[in-house]
Amino acid sequence: MLLLYVNPLLSPMSKAAGNVFVVVAPSGAGKSSLVNALLAQDPKLCLSVSATTRAPRSGETDGKDYRFVSKDEFVAMRQNNQLLEWAEVHGNFYGTPRDQIEQAIHQGRDILLEIDWQGARQVKRLFAQTIGIFILPPSIQTLEQRLQQRGQDSQAVIARRIEAASEEIMHAPEFEYVIINQDFRIALAELAEVVAVARLRYNSQSAKNEGLFASFGLTT
Repeated sequence: MLLLYVNPLLSPMSKAAGNVFVVVAPSGAGKSSLVNALLAQDPKLCLSVSATTRAPRSGETDGKDYRFVSKDEFVAMRQNNQLLEWAEVHGNFYGTPRDQIEQAIHQGRDILLEIDWQGARQVKRLFAQTIGIFILPPSIQTLEQRLQQRGQDSQAVIARRIEAASEEIMHAPEFEYVIINQDFRIALAELAEVVAVARLRYNSQSAKNEGLFASFGLTT
């Protein structure tokens, strides 16, 4: 069962120089691998680390993969207006801390969020200029094979993930860009291209170059 909440005390973010990217994909589509590779080659891009109350998985690092917090700590963050959105998934809480995002975009840095489609929808409501990117697998069969090869989940969990993936994929039309991760190198190049193009949008360029735009009599 999944319950999603957006903080009603938050108002939409004002215009800022940095861009917000949300990358969404069903489990096993290769989202994390693509994001990590993009971050490694693009020093201007930083990752928003979600907070969660679930236990760390093998190989996960606190502060890098997630902010692992207790339920009491998560509730305190929620009550103190420190989350843009949060969700309850199978008894665990997940949320997007607002401090990293606000600090990054107002400093002119671009930030990327790895979240699900529900969270992406809420972030877009709070920040209208958010760029949404959906990662598709080449097929459901390939998705299942990748989950099997990962070796992290039982057959029952994999079956649930495949079932959930079909529903998640139906939300791809809500996103500005869709990348099919069949060939990793091509998908990574396409992801980098989306980021590069987004940085050339009028709103982004005018916010980063206010003096220049003003000299031309252009509004920023």
